[in-house]
Amino acid sequence: MNIVLTRERGFNGGLRPFIPRSATVDEVPLTRTLYRPRTEVQADLENSGHYRSFWSLVVTSPRSADYLETAIHACQRRVAVFSVGPATTRAIVSRDIAVAAQSESTAAQLADQIRRGPVLELGARAMRDELSQALEQRGIEVTRVACYETVPADLTSAQRDVLARADVVFIGAPSTWGVARDYVARDAWVVVPGPTTGDVVRHTHERVLEGWEPSLVEILANLER
Repeated sequence: MNIVLTRERGFNGGLRPFIPRSATVDEVPLTRTLYRPRTEVQADLENSGHYRSFWSLVVTSPRSADYLETAIHACQRRVAVFSVGPATTRAIVSRDIAVAAQSESTAAQLADQIRRGPVLELGARAMRDELSQALEQRGIEVTRVACYETVPADLTSAQRDVLARADVVFIGAPSTWGVARDYVARDAWVVVPGPTTGDVVRHTHERVLEGWEPSLVEILANLER
């Protein structure tokens, strides 16, 4: 079984425990991250209209973790910090910051946990708006500040061939599928972390498995048989 991991280099380690030992594994990074200067993020926070008054902070990605000190400085001293996904939680906790609540896959799952605004949502330039919509319907104001932008990678012919030969491809986000979909074989399985990416992939590909979790080892091993 040929398996391709498509996250940026350095971000695939957490997926390897989900892969059968007999599989052949390649890495083909499909996106790259452009990080904003902290001075720009700081300026956005200061111009937000709620500087030093945010009561809730939502961190949507581990990639935002390096901006946490800047973001927390823009919040109330007793700010409640919320995390999207276990990887983000680990990044926050590693900086000695407590997490009030964590969603398993999407920011929208945190809507019922957040009680007080204004809310600062920290993440990518192209953040989904389900959380902000849900909160604003309850009268809670949300300010979204981008820390980074994910852009498509330029694939070599060799990388395209690796994708085309794959039996299983891990796809972590809708933007990643946008790069991969023209090269992934129709009979390949695409493994996604949750329903948000799963729904996007299913528009153009039938074979989708949801959930980056330990049970994947057995699922993929059974596919191999």
